[in-house]
Amino acid sequence: MGIFNRSKNTAATVAAPAATAVQDPELAHLTGDYTIDAAHSKIGFAVRHAMVTNVRGEFAEYEGKLYLDGSNPAASTAELVIKVASISTGQAQRDEHLRTGDFFDAAAHPEITFRSTSAERVDGDTYRLHGDLTIKGTTRPVALDLEFTGAATDVYGANRVGFEGGTSVDRTAWGLTYNAALETGGVLIGEKVKLTLDVSAVRAS
Repeated sequence: MGIFNRSKNTAATVAAPAATAVQDPELAHLTGDYTIDAAHSKIGFAVRHAMVTNVRGEFAEYEGKLYLDGSNPAASTAELVIKVASISTGQAQRDEHLRTGDFFDAAAHPEITFRSTSAERVDGDTYRLHGDLTIKGTTRPVALDLEFTGAATDVYGANRVGFEGGTSVDRTAWGLTYNAALETGGVLIGEKVKLTLDVSAVRAS
């Protein structure tokens, strides 16, 4: 987002529950519908490999939309749809394995979805977005910790907001149970997966 004239005196994308939300007229200009700009965003993950290092990857294809309520940020919502087949870890053979039934089963379950259910302010520019994450036909609640990173009008006149953060999940809770034992003890793939988001969203004209 280096080309943007960023400003951090604006509101976050999500905030405290409605019962305790602060009504701030200075933030009202953020209210509206936004679309995630995949060309300037990243949805990534990291998982422990062979007990000693992390394999990192990302999804190249996804669509997302936000509704931001600047006067009452707790009323904001978010939806995200990820194309499983776009998974990339930088190693083609591993990516193909991840698309099979051992892992995501992209043929039968081509999309991963997230739909928000509520939000709360943690402190400062940090917020927690609660929602339902669906992977491989299983839906479970998750909480994303997000930091609002700014709002700006870019060089093309588009109004943008940004945020980054993520969460950690146990992949086995969504049926991703494949593993292999190591001769030295332990397993090939960790169960804990760190999910990361770095998102730029453009306001609808």
